[in-house]
Amino acid sequence: METSGDPDAVGADLHLDLAAARGRNELARALHESIRSGRLTAGTRLPSSRSLARDLGIARNTVADAYGQLVAEGWLTARQGSGTVVASRAAVPPAPAVSLPEARNFRYDLTPGSPDVATFPRTEWLAAARKALTAAPNEAFGLGDPRGRIELRRVLADYLARARGVRADPELILICSGYVQALSLLSEAIKTLGGTTIAVEEFGYGLHRDVIRARGLDVVAVPVDELGAQTTGLTGQGVLLTPAHQMPTGVPLAPERRTAAVEWARESGAVLIEDDYDGEFRYDRQAVGALQALDPERVVYTGTASKSLAPGLRLAWTVLPQRLIEPVVAAKRTADFQTATLEQLILAEFIASGHYDRHVRRSRLHYRRRRDRLVELLAVRAPTVEVAGISAGLHVLLDVPGDAEDMVARAARQGLGLATLTTYHFDPTPATRQAVIVGYGTPPDHAYPGALDLLCQVLGV
Repeated sequence: METSGDPDAVGADLHLDLAAARGRNELARALHESIRSGRLTAGTRLPSSRSLARDLGIARNTVADAYGQLVAEGWLTARQGSGTVVASRAAVPPAPAVSLPEARNFRYDLTPGSPDVATFPRTEWLAAARKALTAAPNEAFGLGDPRGRIELRRVLADYLARARGVRADPELILICSGYVQALSLLSEAIKTLGGTTIAVEEFGYGLHRDVIRARGLDVVAVPVDELGAQTTGLTGQGVLLTPAHQMPTGVPLAPERRTAAVEWARESGAVLIEDDYDGEFRYDRQAVGALQALDPERVVYTGTASKSLAPGLRLAWTVLPQRLIEPVVAAKRTADFQTATLEQLILAEFIASGHYDRHVRRSRLHYRRRRDRLVELLAVRAPTVEVAGISAGLHVLLDVPGDAEDMVARAARQGLGLATLTTYHFDPTPATRQAVIVGYGTPPDHAYPGALDLLCQVLGV
């Protein structure tokens, strides 16, 4: 009834609630209850009788007899060479219902914020993983520098300087478990240094405002117009900006405002947090360089792999001023101490091998074609809709004739996910600008034509 070989290697560890009397009947009862309750599921391989007897401190024959009884009753099955396993006919009670927040599953999802994850470069990532794991030193699998693996910080410093114009030193880079953590750590550091307030653009992610508030800081809004954030009258000890591509209006921060923001930070002693969330994707204009290059001691640069690769990787990075290294690293230690090592090593190899640059170029062409198709269809089928913010990123802003909220609700009823500009506003009251945000990154290729067709139907009514 058991496999040959090392008995201690057969089956898995098994916890059983046994009374003081550890005879055959008591053991059979404990096994029966574990199976009936669903704690031991169908197909679970049990330890060999020798292993379980040793673990429980009882005679091997006692275990063998208990196994034999449950096999006869149909709760277990045993075959030579296959060991003893829980039978598939064992009844398992249904799992208790769990109440979760309601989530909308759209047939077509054009809400902004995500790339086409179907394009994730699995083959190249696997090759990078094999090479990185082979070359990784043993110490990489222990706890290390909270700032992250030096391999990744070095290649990021080179890449960011080359591709985004960032003035980066590997010693001043900290790897985070996603952008939300980066913002949380920066907020904590600003509070540690005596800060009470962080200003944010009036249009942006509500989650980011929640993250700042969760660190005990106040949040105030900075007005946004066709030139980006209005940098006159800035306040607070920190300001969160999306200067290369304002989220979600799509406008870059005007040159004179970039300069004004940096000058204000120098005079006030505040820090500017630059969220370069989709800096790789530029189509009809020259890429806008990082604001951080104007003054690395007043601007924190933050980037992420969420748009360029996949949000599920949970990898982001910050390039910090010298004065923020200590408080940010201290916050990282108490958050999760360090970001997962394996993903860092793989990304380092992925960038160093050139896979990242090639993937970004392919993705840029992929999304540009999607954007072009979207704009062409709207011109024909919804000519009264004005399109803005199309020169970069993974979304466009549509000024619509009519009630934007009503259009989005109507789209949802037909299985199409969209968002209104109001959704991203600091003040949740309805905005006077009737605009819909369309993210063209999310749908896989086979679903994109259907998504655009339904979008045009909704907007053309």
